[in-house]
Amino acid sequence: VISPNDDDDLSTTSKMGKAKKTRKFAVAKKVISPNDTRVKSVAKKAEEKRANKEKAKEPRQIEQTSSALWFQYNTQLGPPYHVLVDTNFLNFSIRNKLDVVRSMMDCLLAKCIPCITDCVMGELEKLGSRFRIALRMAKDPRFERIPCNCKGVYADDCIAQMAKQWRCFIVATCDTELRRRIRKIPGVPAMYISNRRYTVERMPEAFGAPP
Repeated sequence: VISPNDDDDLSTTSKMGKAKKTRKFAVAKKVISPNDTRVKSVAKKAEEKRANKEKAKEPRQIEQTSSALWFQYNTQLGPPYHVLVDTNFLNFSIRNKLDVVRSMMDCLLAKCIPCITDCVMGELEKLGSRFRIALRMAKDPRFERIPCNCKGVYADDCIAQMAKQWRCFIVATCDTELRRRIRKIPGVPAMYISNRRYTVERMPEAFGAPP
């Protein structure tokens, strides 16, 4: 039997149902601005911009032009010519059956002193038995050994640095990348092998070089 009090309880429970959620119009979610400095990419760009501004304020260091240059002509180059020899230049000279000193003299029509750095000698020693003839040729008493203070430096970097520092060498190499680097150094000619002969670029007084 249901008492009248129980009916009142049922009516109150039915009235206290789920509260209706009214939808709010024209209310957007709070989103961080893409230009906010708290965003990692924006913070990184701001840091780079600040670093570039500080770098622009620093005094520029302009490389001093060598006193040996007269426009593009190098007055330090003259007989006897000192020629910095690369590893592959010796290897290609052996393949083409060219005597290094005699072929250099035929090209430049003057006395030539082949020079070899410690880095090139170390590279020849590392290459092993394949380059044993080139190593024996590099130890010839006619070759002048030039000590360098490079420690663990690539041989091409050593040659380019030495040619840029002293400007009194001709660089002998068959490596196209090294020749491209030597062309950027004014006043330093590059010797290479063409048609089984030595030739020099950017050196007008090399009368023995093939055209």
